Order: sequence, then structure tokens, then C-alpha cells
Amino acid sequence: MALKIRLSRGGSKKRPFYRIVVAEAAAPRDGRYVERVGHYNPMVPKEHENRLSVNGERVKFWMDRGAQPTDRVHKLLSLVDILKAPEIRDQPKKSAIGKKRAEREAEAAQEASAVAEEAPAEEAEQEASAVAEEAPAEEAEQEPKPTE
Repeated sequence: MALKIRLSRGGSKKRPFYRIVVAEAAAPRDGRYVERVGHYNPMVPKEHENRLSVNGERVKFWMDRGAQPTDRVHKLLSLVDILKAPEIRDQPKKSAIGKKRAEREAEAAQEASAVAEEAPAEEAEQEASAVAEEAPAEEAEQEPKPTE
């Protein structure tokens, strides 16, 4: 029996109210639960005392028995100093790029840097050859043409 500490929604439309409950993982969100350990009301101001109420002893009891808090409940429990704040990532795991795509992007970056390094050398060679081609052409223009 896997237990979760999660939110159970109550309240009317557009006016939510949540109970913090210990429930089986397979139980419906608003369905049967083992024990109610607190409540959370997001409609009141953050500094209001009735916004979050948690029975810390019961939460610790159920966590000792193997209950795992959901991410949102973990964040709420960190506000009342029952748990440490969860690690929040800048980029979610789901949207992170895959291994193959990362490899392809790295290869493309290496090829681009290699081309960028070769380009100045090729341009210098082309300029030198262009200067060499222009010099004989100028000399040919300066020679007098024989007249008949």
C-alpha cells in the first residue's frame, strides 16, 4: 500500500479550498483518504494565519510509515519548516533535450568552429592570389602597344 500526502480539492467553482490528506496512491484525488492532516486555502492573503494549517506530528508520523508528499505539498510543508525546500529546476526534466540531439548540436558547433577557423586562412590566400593576379594585369596595361 503506497501512501501519498497530497491535496484534496474542495470548495465551489473558482473558489478552491484544499485539504492536506494522507491517501493511497491509487485513490481518486477527491475520494477516500486515510487521514486529514491539514488544510490550505489559497484565497486568503499569504500572511493570513488561516492560509495554511498543518498537524506536523501526524505528517512526520506518516512519513516515517513511508508516505511520500507530492511536489506541491512538499513546497507547502517547507513553508511551515517540516521539510527542507524542494529543489526547483530552471528547466523541467520533461522539456530537457535528449542525448542524441545534444550530441548532434555539439558536432554542429565543432564543424562551425572548424569552418570559422579555416575561413580566415582561405580568405588570406585568396587575397594574396588576387593581389598577385592584379600585378601582372597592371603591368600589361602599362606596356606600349606596337602600332602598325
